Amino acid sequence: MASGDAPLDSEYGLSTFDSTPAMSTKSNGSRLAVLGRSEPHEGANVQELAPVDHGFGAWSFCACGFIAEMFIWGFLFSYGIFQDYYTTHPPFNTASQVAVAAVGTVGLGIQYGEVLFLSMMFRRYPEYMKTAMWCGLLLYFICLFCSSFATQVWQLILLQGVGLGLSGGVVYLPTMILLPQWFSKRRGLAGGIIFAGTGVGGFVFPFMLNAMLNNLGLRWTLRIWAIMTCTATGIAFLGIRPRVPISKPHPGQWRPRLIVPQMVFFKSPLFLSFSFTCLIQGLSYFPVSLYIASFTQQISTPLTATVVLSLFNAAGVIGQVVLGDLTDRFAYPWVMFFSSLGSALAAFLLWGFAQGPALIYPFAIIFGALSGGFSSVWPNAAVDCAGRNPENADITYAGTAAFKGVSAVIGPIVSGLLLQAGQSSSLGTRYGAAGYGAVEIFVGSCALATGLGSVVVAAARR
Repeated sequence: MASGDAPLDSEYGLSTFDSTPAMSTKSNGSRLAVLGRSEPHEGANVQELAPVDHGFGAWSFCACGFIAEMFIWGFLFSYGIFQDYYTTHPPFNTASQVAVAAVGTVGLGIQYGEVLFLSMMFRRYPEYMKTAMWCGLLLYFICLFCSSFATQVWQLILLQGVGLGLSGGVVYLPTMILLPQWFSKRRGLAGGIIFAGTGVGGFVFPFMLNAMLNNLGLRWTLRIWAIMTCTATGIAFLGIRPRVPISKPHPGQWRPRLIVPQMVFFKSPLFLSFSFTCLIQGLSYFPVSLYIASFTQQISTPLTATVVLSLFNAAGVIGQVVLGDLTDRFAYPWVMFFSSLGSALAAFLLWGFAQGPALIYPFAIIFGALSGGFSSVWPNAAVDCAGRNPENADITYAGTAAFKGVSAVIGPIVSGLLLQAGQSSSLGTRYGAAGYGAVEIFVGSCALATGLGSVVVAAARR
């Protein structure tokens, strides 16, 4: 950091990303002892901070972050259910499949891409973080509720794509900003548990949404879901709180710059190689999350498609926790490498030769666990990319998320074009059922490229 950044902790009482357990109970005691010897002013209130890596505060934060993740991200990753409904029911069944698919991809792209700007805003104005979370939740409710009245695809893109993407990022990002305050040595495990909320939501929500759509219709499904999501997430906000109290600055008091000075980590080989590797990994993951239900329905039944999508997302829960824990024990580039290699083999051999549920089930489980759990490496990698300034890890995390947002938009578009081309040609009678052969090769190739990128990341760390 620049010399002018020094007053951050003293003025705001908040160090956004603390990568070391310096605020542990033991160090708190030593600091209090120093304060006691220095005879603080009369009336001063010295408060011991909650412990790091354990205790009710840390694990309640983790649980509440899990709930927020489940509803905000789990809904977006369950969009395959809505995509299938929109393309088969009026009034949206006359629109092109690319336009309908754009609803989910726009939401994912914005929610990933906006976090860099939001992280800089919350760094400069940390006292408004909680207010922004509630405002974001209100906007999320309005957009989801109002989308129940939509009659054209462009309205869905505006409300469920742009609206939910913008508001969802505001609701979700504070959890990632505050995570390193509560966890240090167990940061990978805690991040994996929180990220697993996406998989749990992706496992449970397809069954719930499918039943609601069949029994209640689209309109009431969206209205009820808006109320349920915002109620549960609002309760979770009670536990998503900073460990280090945030003090409101006085008028004219120094604030951190909106653009962090000397962001040399954005030019470092480690950050660039890791971010581009995550972009390529997204090109492999997002097409599967979007098309696995549609593919299964073409080779089997709608019920099987719902089960496969749920298995795919549920496997991500296990992958998030296991891979997150492994990053606390081993160098994260090698966790990335083996995750990518396994994903590539699953795409080439299992999905490629799938002619029915016999191979698509194991593919959904293996690929969902290995590729779906890939993001668990982010918390430790973000601190690593920040180098000697671990307080900037929120910026490196957000920068990587922006790269992932690009793949969330490009991946489904490229795979959609490949699918259209593949349905007019054939790779043989045993490979690439229903015209998905080109998509399967694209997914497997990107997974292999991710493995090569992981080796580059390992080299860049040295």
